[in-house]
Amino acid sequence: MSAVCRLGAAACALVLSGCSGSPGAAESAEARHRAADADSGFVGVQARGREAMGVDQYTSTHLFEPLPDGGRIELQRDVSDSAGRVQIMAHMGRIAAAFATGNFTLPGFVHAREVPGTEVMASEREKISYTVESLPRGAALRLRTTDTAAVEAIHEFLAFQRMDHRAGPDHTR
Repeated sequence: MSAVCRLGAAACALVLSGCSGSPGAAESAEARHRAADADSGFVGVQARGREAMGVDQYTSTHLFEPLPDGGRIELQRDVSDSAGRVQIMAHMGRIAAAFATGNFTLPGFVHAREVPGTEVMASEREKISYTVESLPRGAALRLRTTDTAAVEAIHEFLAFQRMDHRAGPDHTR
């Protein structure tokens, strides 16, 4: 499992390669700031997320995708930011290693509570693999398992994350 979680020199080289911005990034960040002004709980998640992940949550985009064999967590900067990309790659590597040992304290810190699904994910940790994937402006963490209970826990974890980070058009489920 440690080889899956390790970020080597090749990954760092990929991280340092060029990035491109996305259209509407400034408007997207501004909309996130406006939404946060009305919700102190969301402001807290964004502030703790910045501390934990090393990048501004208002100018980054999360995606939490449930998949038949687990799921995928994606975090990318909204605009070209090579330093931010390095931070995100490092963050994904750290959480992959922590999750593989059953340690879910970081999501608990960001959300200021125990995150749904993590108790089962911790107890079934040996049945779940975590792989970091490089992306143009960040990284993704792929969670895979063949265990039905672990898949359900991963989906519960991702649904909560999607809602609390207000990630995507379907973030209320």
